[in-house]
Amino acid sequence: MKRNFARVLPMVLAAALAAGCAGGPFGPAAPSASIQPLAAGRWDPFNRQQIDALIAGLGRGSPAYNASKPPYVVFDWDNTSIFLDIEEASLIYQLENLAFGATPAQLETALRKNIPKTNFAPAHNNAAGQPVNIDSIVPDIVASYTWLYRNYSGLQGSMPLAAVKQNPNYTAFVTKVRYLYEAIGDTFDHDTAYPWVTYLFVGLNEAQVRKLTADTVAWQLKQPVEKVKWSTPAALPGQAGVVSVSWKNGLRLVPEMQALYARFRNAGFDVWVCSASFVDVIKEISSNPAFGYDNPAERVLAMELERDAKGVIQPEYRRGYDQTQGRGKTKNIQRFLVSKYGYGPSFIAGDSEGDQNMMADFADTKKVLIVNRLRDGKTDIGKFSVLAAQGYGKADTRYLLQGRDDNTGLFVPSQLHTPLGATQGKTLK
Repeated sequence: MKRNFARVLPMVLAAALAAGCAGGPFGPAAPSASIQPLAAGRWDPFNRQQIDALIAGLGRGSPAYNASKPPYVVFDWDNTSIFLDIEEASLIYQLENLAFGATPAQLETALRKNIPKTNFAPAHNNAAGQPVNIDSIVPDIVASYTWLYRNYSGLQGSMPLAAVKQNPNYTAFVTKVRYLYEAIGDTFDHDTAYPWVTYLFVGLNEAQVRKLTADTVAWQLKQPVEKVKWSTPAALPGQAGVVSVSWKNGLRLVPEMQALYARFRNAGFDVWVCSASFVDVIKEISSNPAFGYDNPAERVLAMELERDAKGVIQPEYRRGYDQTQGRGKTKNIQRFLVSKYGYGPSFIAGDSEGDQNMMADFADTKKVLIVNRLRDGKTDIGKFSVLAAQGYGKADTRYLLQGRDDNTGLFVPSQLHTPLGATQGKTLK
């Protein structure tokens, strides 16, 4: 029989919060003897106390707990569960290692998929100040990829990777693909931009994408946290001209989040990931024991693509599925989780506009953790961050703001966010 969470949970949670006052009015709730409190790590102390109180109030051993109808939580992945973006890092690994399964014709289809022919935002003009669009840059990319496809031994050629990297077609190809990803994201709406990068997996299967992901993480963990810049060679300008692109490198796993996943599971919560990255990528990084999150691969909601009868990925979003970003995250949670459990998530964690809908849309959600990235106060998540700052120290606050230092990729024990290159942290933008 479905429990009345809307009525029971607020009372139980309030009691747990009130009971956790041994060291002050907002101290941690007393844990069950079998459930250890969340390790301090680099958590903001108030956030940690609030999460412990939530778990004590709803988890195994609490009056409301029913193992057959357990509470559940939903985590965003990129820049929430980890530092930086695994989809973006996987793209760089693909480019660095030419780990593609597409023919030149298939790649052209993927590159053009659903992208309007209008010029990209002025910030993405070429080095000569001229506008660039999909029709000017795709021929350049396909021409360079065709040379690589015919010559690289990992595709259809015989030359080793080190040798093809000496050819200007390699630098032109990797730079213009990464530039195109950035230009699309800054120019078009999320429905257009978010799935685009996943189409570059065309021609690969799940096992290949998961291996690529594991290799990406192992490689990234050895890279410094820094900004990287690529530019196309002047000797091969192509139709689009010389372009440049920069991004943040140095993906990191987050010990506090690894511990939080385990803490929820040990307390009898079901843990889910809802991510705007490709589903096979998230399944690998979130479930591979080597990466410390140990979440079952089947508890992932993420971007889905069509596959052929042999499981080979196609450059087409899966029919009948909502994109897992923005309102689509709410729709997927409603479709796959609320329908399964009969109620909404009790806890949600995220960092961006892509998460703000699911943060606000479920009455059963008691706490929302926002990894602070100084979001614009005009956005909903920016407004939620303001509420978190205003509600700091208050047991009834819904929103919790967790600080991070982008120079290290580590949480900090406060609400403050320090951007890469900065030395001082801020609470709000």
